[in-house]
Amino acid sequence: MSLFGFSFKPRKKGSAETAKDRLQILLAHERSSGSGTPDYLPQLQRDIIEVVKKYIQVEQDDVEIRMERGNELSSLEINIEVPSGKPKEEAAKA
Repeated sequence: MSLFGFSFKPRKKGSAETAKDRLQILLAHERSSGSGTPDYLPQLQRDIIEVVKKYIQVEQDDVEIRMERGNELSSLEINIEVPSGKPKEEAAKA
């Protein structure tokens, strides 16, 4: 066995590389399957509405939450239609 033959042998993949490849395949499959909207989005919308209601009066229809998934990252967009006028505390005092 020569010195050059030993150093230029193709390496076998280690278990870490194999696991990484499998996770990448799993993530790609998850991103491509289904409607693209996560199951927790309706609950997240309800929770956000409850927090916003502590400060201003909004209805469920005034809040729109959208999730967009890309190749590199995902983004969560929240649009809240805020009524013009006084904050909730001032409106209650008046």
